[in-house]
Amino acid sequence: MAGSKDGRRRRPAGEGGGEGTVRAPSLLARLRTYLFAGIVVTAPVSITFFIVWQILDLLDRTASGLIPDRYHPANYLPFGIPGLGLLVMLLLLIFIGWFAAGFVGRSLMRAGERVLDRMPVVRSIYGTLKQIFETVLAQSSRSFREVVLVEWPRRGLWVIGFVTGPTSGEIGSRFDGDFVNIFLPTTPNPTSGFLVFVPARDLIHLDMTVEEGIKLVISGGIVAPGRDRDVPPAAP
Repeated sequence: MAGSKDGRRRRPAGEGGGEGTVRAPSLLARLRTYLFAGIVVTAPVSITFFIVWQILDLLDRTASGLIPDRYHPANYLPFGIPGLGLLVMLLLLIFIGWFAAGFVGRSLMRAGERVLDRMPVVRSIYGTLKQIFETVLAQSSRSFREVVLVEWPRRGLWVIGFVTGPTSGEIGSRFDGDFVNIFLPTTPNPTSGFLVFVPARDLIHLDMTVEEGIKLVISGGIVAPGRDRDVPPAAP
């Protein structure tokens, strides 16, 4: 199709009703589009690779001090082994877990915890962190396994929440009916948020995974997962 002198291409009379002109994108606009597309494609991969490489490098440098020089692979190989530090750390953690599960390990752990309990500030930090890790890593736990919608901070507004378990203990005894502990993360930092106790009947359970929910929170709603099945609209 022939173009006009001013850089516009003409549209046939049969398209869009009558003859018209559509301005072709300039070279600068196309280059800007390609630049943004290249950033979207390469930035997540590059940043992920950089973070993983930095973690592996830190573990490798840390593990170098744990391996005796005569057993270090660098003395026998002409090249380094990426990920050796990660392997050493995993083996070390497995050994510590095996030792802590035994009678001697449990006795040492109880003695150490008694010492920490006598330290006013340290005992609070240690106790909180221990409870969090035991709750999250327990195989029978359902913490952070479900994403829900909670009406917050007023009626008509909804936020993403993560179920951390049923409300129990003294707080649970104060309520009539089933209540659920819900963690409401903040955007874009999901590590901070609010703990609320919500009646189970007031929750809207979602099909998205916890990972998808966290992505939705971090992105501020930009990365929204699709629905796997059709959900009937709520009744007016």
